[in-house]
Amino acid sequence: MSFPERQFRLRENHTTVKTELIAGLTTFMTMAYIIFVNPGILSQTGMPFDSLMVATCLSAALSTFLMAFLANYPIALAPGMGLNAFFAFSVVIGMKVPWRVALFAVFVEGILFIALTLTKLREEIVNTIPKTLKIGIASGIGLFIAFIGLQGAGIIVHNDATLVTLGKLRNNVPALLALCGLALIIVLECFRVTGALLIGIAAITAVSVGLGMVSLPATFVSRPPSLAPIFWQFDFSMISNLNFWVIVFTFFFVDFFDTVGTLVGVCNRSGLLDSRGRLPNARGALLADAIGTVAGAVLGTSTVTSYAESASGIAQGGRTGLASIVTGVLFVLAIFFSPIVGMVPPHATAPALVVVGIYMMAGLRDLNYEDWTELVPAMLSFFMMPLAYSIATGIEFGIVSCVVLKLLTGKWKNVSWLMYGLAVLFILKEAFV
Repeated sequence: MSFPERQFRLRENHTTVKTELIAGLTTFMTMAYIIFVNPGILSQTGMPFDSLMVATCLSAALSTFLMAFLANYPIALAPGMGLNAFFAFSVVIGMKVPWRVALFAVFVEGILFIALTLTKLREEIVNTIPKTLKIGIASGIGLFIAFIGLQGAGIIVHNDATLVTLGKLRNNVPALLALCGLALIIVLECFRVTGALLIGIAAITAVSVGLGMVSLPATFVSRPPSLAPIFWQFDFSMISNLNFWVIVFTFFFVDFFDTVGTLVGVCNRSGLLDSRGRLPNARGALLADAIGTVAGAVLGTSTVTSYAESASGIAQGGRTGLASIVTGVLFVLAIFFSPIVGMVPPHATAPALVVVGIYMMAGLRDLNYEDWTELVPAMLSFFMMPLAYSIATGIEFGIVSCVVLKLLTGKWKNVSWLMYGLAVLFILKEAFV
């Protein structure tokens, strides 16, 4: 028996090495933007961009490898969007907290996560969320991903009056190329072509190069910058300050529910949940996230979390940790081949994100449309994720509305004590934080 079969149980999960390779590559392509976006955000604090790029790649690779071996899931991790913005703009720039103190707060949050995961509480929370709410969360993440893709292509843009609107398509070459890429991917999917998402991304990137929108790099290989300026750069001076623990709690809270939402949503849509709607390897997956956050802080980056873009690889047939191994290896290689990775423009990955969003929203057909105490919480999660631009907020509205509606309709016995506890926690958070 080969190592991949023995370690990842490919036959049992109805997949092959080739399928997992394509899935891992597809996931990497749809989330490779983080290699440059994360340093771009965190460097606003005064941290060196080049060192942050290395830290981003290494933390993503390490945590994704952990996901592969601890949980055997095709889910990739990296420094989280939103959390990195909170780190840079709210904590360091807004609160004027030194970035070394903020890194220490991320480290402490990760340690708390590890402890909480070992007590099984995180695992219980993942598994106690009702099945219909899991469908709403999965679909909400799908709509969120599609929204991000449409924004990245310039198809949906900001509007002061209506918040969002359709961008001008005439003479907007990136948006038009994204729409062509979307059509290409959908046609390939209709003909069940393996690697349709990857082909679409590569085709639009190639056309962009041909049109002069993307420049070929002078060199395809680069020497990795030093990690020394940000490695293990912790400042403990604010540990007795109340603001420090508010920062820790905020990182903890958002990371917790972002990860829970991503795991529940992606695994629900991909068929990785068991017959009772539970996540079989939840502890391993959550432990990978927690250890990844601690390692990320040591390396010099903000909170590491599971990425919803992993659904793109799952849509290509990824079912095991072998896909995660492929994604992790590509993050390591990206340290040396960053000029090539940087060639892929946002409008090339946007169509793939829209298709993945559609894929994840298909679960809405399984909702119980007759029971409003089940339907409304699921739909609130679905709506709030993209509108609030936060997976955690979507989960918050879903859980609180579920508990309130069950109480008001006399169905309070159908709700677990953990759901009541979470609802109270969410309400207190909105009232005092």
